[in-house]
Amino acid sequence: MSSRNWLPFGALEAATIFSGTANGISMIAFPWLVLEATGSASAAGALGAITAAPLLVSFLFAGVIVDIVGRRRVAVVSDLLSMTSVALVPILSGWYTLSFWPLAALAVLGATFDPAGISAREAMLPEAARSAGLRLERANGIHEAIWGAAFLIGPGIGGLAIGFLGAATTFWLSAAMFAVGALIMYAVRIPGAGRPQRHEDASGVWTSTVEGVRFVWNDRILRTVGLVSMVIVGFWLPIEGVVLPVYFQGLEQPQRLGVTVMALSGGGIVGALIYGAIGHRIGRRLAFVTSMTGSGAAVLGMATLPAYAVLLIFAILAGLFYGPVGPLVNLMIQHRTPGILRGRVIGLLTSAAYVAGPIGYLISGPMVEFLGLQVAFVIMSAGVLGVGLSTWFLPSLRHMDDTVGLPGE
Repeated sequence: MSSRNWLPFGALEAATIFSGTANGISMIAFPWLVLEATGSASAAGALGAITAAPLLVSFLFAGVIVDIVGRRRVAVVSDLLSMTSVALVPILSGWYTLSFWPLAALAVLGATFDPAGISAREAMLPEAARSAGLRLERANGIHEAIWGAAFLIGPGIGGLAIGFLGAATTFWLSAAMFAVGALIMYAVRIPGAGRPQRHEDASGVWTSTVEGVRFVWNDRILRTVGLVSMVIVGFWLPIEGVVLPVYFQGLEQPQRLGVTVMALSGGGIVGALIYGAIGHRIGRRLAFVTSMTGSGAAVLGMATLPAYAVLLIFAILAGLFYGPVGPLVNLMIQHRTPGILRGRVIGLLTSAAYVAGPIGYLISGPMVEFLGLQVAFVIMSAGVLGVGLSTWFLPSLRHMDDTVGLPGE
């Protein structure tokens, strides 16, 4: 038996936490800057829609780029470009006051680069786990916990930094995190980080994308997971990107916004780690549908806008229940997708999750302004719960416990 080599897996997760933390900071700082500049919930919603739209296209093609160019190379370049985009915010704001459209342009620029890095790092996970001698359930649990930790640390840093440094200056912290993530990926060699053994030329990008779409659509489980993700993200993104920032800005409590998002992420970390430890003993379908339903119920509890301490408890529960979903989806991809297609399947399923995002953002702002914040929150959280309940009755998910071939082969 060969000895375990933890360095590739550790490096991959270290790069993930730095890149994710950078995104978590930006996730809080961008809508806050827009609210400061415009005072409009609709403007914050429009920013979310404008930012989410390129994510759809970027994720769609990012996986193909990963499969063709190479996973490590794409991860490094993606973080460097993201670093540049967020650093432009404090640089430009030092020259003049940024209005909505310049902020939107910078947000779009950053959002365009992130998907390639996310897809590249996830595509490297099975080989890195194999080097460390980890079960895929455990490796996925750790990976999603690390990603959750990044979104615990990032929004927390972002909320506190906005309170103490101001929103524009906060972006320097995000830029620094992206730089460290790129440096780690550049310095450490990870198995499977290059091109797959059989790859297409760049001229075949469209053909390769169609091949990936066809593969996902013909797999009933991956297709259903993609559609479920699309709907639930359409309800959830406006809650995190519009409703919660508007609520806490009305209270003049940016720190509480950061702590609330940290509570969601903290619960998610624990949920992912629990699944990583015991997931191989639990049916995948049961874990998936229970997680979706439990998280929806907890989000509905948040929508009642109870006392802050109670809201934090609901936020922790929402994250705790949703924590296993990411590892489960990754596991489905790894067990059902050939290695040559892994990058584009990851990109396609992530892209599907963002299809409904722009619509949700565009609707949420006017809903908050015309129906009131709490009514809008209840409607969106009821949608999250409705999606969770529906998963119990989807026939294709009954095959989640089937194994197709070897993981990632």
